[in-house]
Amino acid sequence: MSYSIESITESIGARRVGNAPATIDWLLTDSRSLNFPEETLFFALTTKRNDGARYIADLYTRGVRNFVVGEEGFEYIKKEQPADANFLVVSNPLKALQRLVELHRTRFQIPVVGITGSNGKTIVKEWLHQLLSPERAIVRSPRSYNSQIGVPLSVWQMNEQSELAIFEAGISEPGEMRTLQNIIKPTIGILTNIGGAHQENFFSLQEKCMEKLLLFKNCDVVIYNGDDEFISNCVAKSMLSAREIAWSRKDMERPLYINKVEKQENCTVISYRYLEMDNSFTLPFIDDAAIENSLNCLAACLYLMLPAELITERMAKLEPVAMRLEVKEGKNNCLLINDSYNSDLGSLDIALDFLYRRSLSKGLKRTLILSDILETGQNTSTLYRQVAQLVGSRGIERIIGVGSEISSCATRFNIEKVFYPDTATLMSVIAQGELPLENEIILIKGARKFGFDALTEMLEKKVHETILEVNLGAMIANLNYYRSKLKPETKMVCMVKASAYGAGSYEIAKTLQEHRVDYLAVAVADEGSELRKAGITANIIIMNPEMTAFKTMFDHKLEPEVYSFHLLDALIKEAEKEGITNFPVHIKLDTGMHRLGFAPSDIPRLVERLKGQDAVIARSVFSHLVGSDSPQFDAFTRRQIETFESASACLQEAFPHKILRHICNSAGIERFSGAQFDMVRLGIGLYGISPIDNSILNNVSTLKTTILQIRDVPEEDTVGYSRKGRLARPSRIAAIPIGYADGLNRHLGNGNAYCLVNGKRAVYVGNICMDVCMIDVTDIDCKEGDSVEIFGDHLPITALSDVLDTIPYEVLTSVSTRVKRVYYQD
Repeated sequence: MSYSIESITESIGARRVGNAPATIDWLLTDSRSLNFPEETLFFALTTKRNDGARYIADLYTRGVRNFVVGEEGFEYIKKEQPADANFLVVSNPLKALQRLVELHRTRFQIPVVGITGSNGKTIVKEWLHQLLSPERAIVRSPRSYNSQIGVPLSVWQMNEQSELAIFEAGISEPGEMRTLQNIIKPTIGILTNIGGAHQENFFSLQEKCMEKLLLFKNCDVVIYNGDDEFISNCVAKSMLSAREIAWSRKDMERPLYINKVEKQENCTVISYRYLEMDNSFTLPFIDDAAIENSLNCLAACLYLMLPAELITERMAKLEPVAMRLEVKEGKNNCLLINDSYNSDLGSLDIALDFLYRRSLSKGLKRTLILSDILETGQNTSTLYRQVAQLVGSRGIERIIGVGSEISSCATRFNIEKVFYPDTATLMSVIAQGELPLENEIILIKGARKFGFDALTEMLEKKVHETILEVNLGAMIANLNYYRSKLKPETKMVCMVKASAYGAGSYEIAKTLQEHRVDYLAVAVADEGSELRKAGITANIIIMNPEMTAFKTMFDHKLEPEVYSFHLLDALIKEAEKEGITNFPVHIKLDTGMHRLGFAPSDIPRLVERLKGQDAVIARSVFSHLVGSDSPQFDAFTRRQIETFESASACLQEAFPHKILRHICNSAGIERFSGAQFDMVRLGIGLYGISPIDNSILNNVSTLKTTILQIRDVPEEDTVGYSRKGRLARPSRIAAIPIGYADGLNRHLGNGNAYCLVNGKRAVYVGNICMDVCMIDVTDIDCKEGDSVEIFGDHLPITALSDVLDTIPYEVLTSVSTRVKRVYYQD
């Protein structure tokens, strides 16, 4: 829907500077996601770490002419204010964004489903779309757009064709839900569950639940699990006026009573009674979370009067929700981005943006494989005109279309193109070599009915059945957790040494660079040069510089740590030889670690040496805390901080330029907030492990493999090398393709540790071999090909490190490079 710039100015109470005519269709908060500059209104949001006004000049050169900016941001750019642009000056751009979308929402009188809870929001949203979309045009949140920014961007999608809307709402602190309620104004509310996520800002679980229930203040109906006593009590206390559909598996008096839940091998049969009518459906999943999510969907469908026979038919066809953009290595030097379960304009925009960012430094051709986009409510010509605009704005060089509708609009695409009637035809053409795919970054995106998961499987390079899944979204959540503990002006160094603690340095560094960390840190120059060659432009510190690598550091602008006069003199000599001046270095002080560093007493001599040359310049001075993770060392830590503060101040006083000071590591950020100085260094905490108690924050890395073979072994036999695997009973033994060459420590064998098979513990039997090990699955319902979790979301890495009497760092960095990394982003 379009709005005039005049009406928007009035709606948000802005002071308009500029008189350029404009009509607005698109709202933008992230400059990297620009698609349609002429019809875009950019909100220059201010955060603790950034100011959107910094990107106005770049956006102007890219064609944007309309901006919402705060008073301070306007002062920043008004000297160069162009005459053909509009600046809507407000006190708070985020509040202006939210207010604008609040008013937009008032134009619609359609059913709106608002979903909140700790887990399951996105799955319930996507399943409701699958169940209800054949009858009506539905608008819904793209992926997990459920924040103070994501919700207004989602609701803005509502248009004249919309017949039903489904939006998620997530909160992380008190006071947020009232804002989201004003924007969404749901008529139907669904509370999925309440758990510990984002609990740190709430006094109690009840406070968080009551905050979430504010979303349903003016709902007609609220849906939740009536068997959850905690939620039921909170609903009662909230005094909601809405009708309740509190489904129950225990209370026959509830309006929706679940008679029976029968799990079978690959599905679950659920019988229910609603308003005195008995029915049933088959769910193609057996896990408890899926069952609970399906019951929330069932209640919503019944309330919306979807006939029971259609519910039964469609529940059986529910597809798993791919909430991630997976990056996989493909055949013929291709990189695959798998998004094969979502197909709508909103998610296409996000996926194309993801592809564009990942392609900038790869030198690969950009290819899109796209199916028909179904059930949008738009006519075909208009829809694919918009698709073609999106594709063009993201620099796609080739499109491979699948389906009759997209094929009929082939002329809309002014790039290399080819179209096929169905997926089977496309796969046949690829298999016969008639459609070469080489040296390309390929986004695979299609509606579920096109079965693009088989296409992804076909194109994926098969190298090893053991993979390390790396959740980039979880890593960013950890980054933001630690950022929330910093003063706005405090800078951050993120450690990506040792291949980003085993997670893979490029993808981690790329993501951190996108989230504007101030520095990356690696161990040696070769690690840094590889990142530079891959396109990483962020500042990089070399923590263990080698004297043979000075030229590499100069050539790739890698900033070395300097810890001794011997190293400093050699570096200065080499820099002078190369004609280099003012090359930044980072001075390390030894305040108690006694590993590397200048002694505080060396400062006068160090100042004299630095002043006597112009080849290098001190960019920062730092030290390393010995025991910041443990209260028993707090007195020593405070002495370290005092020593560092005094010595670093002496260094700073000797020079007119700013020298950054930093001493806090991950534990220091949490426990010594007064020692932030100018910068902090985030290491193990970034990867989801608290250095204080080894608890898991947001798990980043999950090591998985599959069952190769299962055999029955009699009690009198043994398993594995040296007959170490002695059995106490007739057993089912599974072989899995992971061994000590993959990083699975041999000391975990012989019953010392376990992995997870279908959520159940399976102990390691016998010696762990180089490439394979054996596990006991006697009491586990499993089959060959089933997934096995070595560590990850459900089995903390500390379960292994505790057995090995070591630290999680060692387990993470031991994962072999031959193990394929698969990256995804929620």
